[in-house]
Amino acid sequence: MNMNLKTFSLAAALATSLGLAGCAADSGNSGAAGTHGMNHGSSSPMASTMPDAAADHNQADVMFSQMMIPHHEQAVEMSDIILAKQDIPAGVAVLATRIKDAQAPEIETMNGWLAGWNVPTMMADHSGHGMSGMVDAEGIEKLKDAQGTEAARLFLEHMIGHHEGAVDMAQQEMGAGKHPDAVQLARNIVTAQEAEVAEMKRLLTTL
Repeated sequence: MNMNLKTFSLAAALATSLGLAGCAADSGNSGAAGTHGMNHGSSSPMASTMPDAAADHNQADVMFSQMMIPHHEQAVEMSDIILAKQDIPAGVAVLATRIKDAQAPEIETMNGWLAGWNVPTMMADHSGHGMSGMVDAEGIEKLKDAQGTEAARLFLEHMIGHHEGAVDMAQQEMGAGKHPDAVQLARNIVTAQEAEVAEMKRLLTTL
């Protein structure tokens, strides 16, 4: 009878210890999943999310993909707008084509990850508000209405800020992500888009 009591006491103590450890881990994640603003200077919601050791990805990877998809989609949209216009400088048209050709496949890749992780491909609020670098509806309409050199200038100005926002999000994924392919994509985005920002700034001086 004494042995059974001793065994029961040890089991209870172990269960209590594990419960406390679980609570401590959970407390580090409270409130993180509901935050998706990516503005410069704000604390990163991805960085504050603890990875799930039992999975091949974490919440940072999910948020990176869910946010980068609409971000890329707008870059493709702006590229389509400028490529449909007449009298666009050749250098700008080449850049827009390159952006579209690079980012459209990345959208498909990220959609595939989210489907594999069994999470929605869009956040509950998928408007894009709060994502750094997104161009508002008025800016998109101005780009649609502009022609020639003015359209090229607007495209470059919009896309510079847009790329800078994508680099910001990608750098956060590099620091907080767990999925190897997602982290590598983030590295690729930083490398490619920082180079394109420099290229766009040079193109602006020629208009």
